[in-house]
Amino acid sequence: MHKYLYYIFVISYLIIILIPSYWIFRAAFSSQEHITAIPLNYNISLTLNNFYRLYDQLPLIKYISNSIIFSLVSAFFSVIFSFLAAYAFCRSNIKYKYYLMWALLITIALPEISTIIPLYSVLNFMSLLDSVTGLCLIMSSLLTPFTVWIFVPFIKQVPIEIEEASIIDGANTIDLFVKVLFPIIAPALASMLLINFINAWNNLLLPLAYCATDSCKTLSVAITEVFGGRTPYGRPWDLISALGIVIIFPLIFLISLANKIIIKGLTAGAVK
Repeated sequence: MHKYLYYIFVISYLIIILIPSYWIFRAAFSSQEHITAIPLNYNISLTLNNFYRLYDQLPLIKYISNSIIFSLVSAFFSVIFSFLAAYAFCRSNIKYKYYLMWALLITIALPEISTIIPLYSVLNFMSLLDSVTGLCLIMSSLLTPFTVWIFVPFIKQVPIEIEEASIIDGANTIDLFVKVLFPIIAPALASMLLINFINAWNNLLLPLAYCATDSCKTLSVAITEVFGGRTPYGRPWDLISALGIVIIFPLIFLISLANKIIIKGLTAGAVK
C-alpha cells in the first residue's frame, strides 16, 4: 500500500513540475496565434522566430555577458571570502566567535528588499551605481553568510594535525590553503560555487534596482522589459517564454553536469 502511495505521489509531483515546463517550451517555439488559439492546440510548431525577434528587440548578447560576469564573479568572491571567514571561525580563538556566527546567520533572515535603500546609498557614494562591479560587490556580500555556515563543518572535519604537519614541512599560508585545505574540501567549494552562481543568475531585485542602462542589465531584467510589451493577443507570451528558455537552459546544463558534485558537497559536511 505504501509503495503505491509513493508512486502516486512521485507521479503527481512530476506532472505538477513537467506541465509548466512543457508549456514554456511549447510557447517559446510557437507563434502567439498558435499559443492563444481556441480550442487550445497542444502541439509545438517548432519555429525559431521568437528567438530572432528577441535578438532584434533586446541587446541580448550584452545581457547574457552581463549575467555571466555577474554570476561568476559574485560566486567566486563569495566562496573565497566565505572560506577565509569560516577558517577564522574554526581555527582562531576569537572571543565571542559563536555570537558573531549567529549574528552572521541573522543577516540571512533579512529580506533583500529591506536593504535596497541603504545599499543604494553605499553604491552611490562609491560611484558604482549602474555598473556590473557594484552588482558583484553587493551580491557577493549577500551570498557570504550562508556560504560561511556551509563551510564551517567541512573545515572542522579537517584534523588540525594535517595543517601543523604542513607548516613544519615549510608550507606558508597560501600553500596551506591551496595545497592542503582546498583539495580536501573541494566538493564543498565546487558545490557552493555552483549554488551561488545559480542564485546570482536568478537574482532580479539587484539588477532591477541598481541598473538603469543596458551596460549593466542582466537577463532577469530583460523579462520585465519584454513583459511590459503589448500585442493584439495581450502579453507577448511567445517572447517571454523564449527568454525563459534562454535563462533556464544554462542552469539545466550546469546542474545536469554537476548534480552529483552538489549532493556530495552538501552531504559530506553533515557526516562525521
